[in-house]
Amino acid sequence: MSEVISIAPADVMDKVNQGAYLVDIRDINSYQLSHIKNSTRIDNETLPTFLREADLDKPIIVCCYHGISSIQAAGFLAQQGFDEVYSLTGGYTAYSVAHPEHCNSI
Repeated sequence: MSEVISIAPADVMDKVNQGAYLVDIRDINSYQLSHIKNSTRIDNETLPTFLREADLDKPIIVCCYHGISSIQAAGFLAQQGFDEVYSLTGGYTAYSVAHPEHCNSI
């Protein structure tokens, strides 16, 4: 199993630009209100499809509200076979403060 690595908000876009998946595990309403550009929302319903279609060799970054739930979710994704798994330090809250220009809001 891969180890979950913490990733700082400043480093997220570099990884995404290099091809990493960016998944958001927050609830649908929060995601619809605002999310990091190019992120994909996954939940228990969409997870099986995501895993079937995902390239496990690509890095994956997990985003939650504050960077706590993403650690457990990232660990689960590592168990599913992803080689390079990151948890966004501080979650969406920290990211949106540091990089509001990279966030979609309604």
